[in-house]
Amino acid sequence: MITPQEPAPVQPFDTFRLRPVEFADVRLALKRGLHDFSRRSMLSMFFGLIMALFGIVFMAGLLLYDQIWMIVPAGVGFPLVAPFLAAGLYEMSRRYQLGEAFSWGDILGVVFKQQRREFGWMAFVMLFVFWVWIYQVRLLLAVFLQWNSFSNLEGMVTILTTTSNGALFLGVGSVVGAFVATALFSISVISMPLLLDEEIDFVSAMILSVKTVTSNPRVMLGWGAAIGIVTFIASLPVFTGIVVVLPVLGHTTWHLYKLALVKKPIS
Repeated sequence: MITPQEPAPVQPFDTFRLRPVEFADVRLALKRGLHDFSRRSMLSMFFGLIMALFGIVFMAGLLLYDQIWMIVPAGVGFPLVAPFLAAGLYEMSRRYQLGEAFSWGDILGVVFKQQRREFGWMAFVMLFVFWVWIYQVRLLLAVFLQWNSFSNLEGMVTILTTTSNGALFLGVGSVVGAFVATALFSISVISMPLLLDEEIDFVSAMILSVKTVTSNPRVMLGWGAAIGIVTFIASLPVFTGIVVVLPVLGHTTWHLYKLALVKKPIS
């Protein structure tokens, strides 16, 4: 990886070659991700802890300011922005592969430097999509539940589970949410680790990521669905499961990127 102190020209789009991805590659990436997690689990869990604490504070703020309607979309959409918090995990796996020693300060320093690289733009894109998702939910609430108010969490659950409009809202919202999640996964699953690893513009990185998914739809979308389900379940017990799940997924994503994308040799 080129640091800001050693500037390098942005590499062209055709510097990288896609390779077919099989379920065996996902299993191999997961095995390697678990191994990376076990090597320095405290440092890995530090990033998971940040995510968990942020989630707790975010949800507490929604309850404190009576924004009950945002709890469901935020709970579903919040894990979608996790990849941009995983830069430290990608960097750890990168250094493991290169056999480089590192300290906590080295990893945290790399994370903070990403704001001056293309990685920062990609993080902005992901947060923008997350807010688009939130406003789509608000629109659906206005269409299906305009006569209902969510004064508390119990009332919201009752409306969503016992009324026909609540069922329609959940059904349509699930379809919209699946579309947004698929789009966000497609543009980020390869681009985020790629942007940390190489000097490439974020648009090209997103295109490569989407091409990886469309070239291997069964495997990649299956992996994306697994990420969504596991992350959502890990978020349920007050985000405690995120402390472990996020680091494992972050390390695994790095290895899947390395298996899916090959840098062409310089001729």
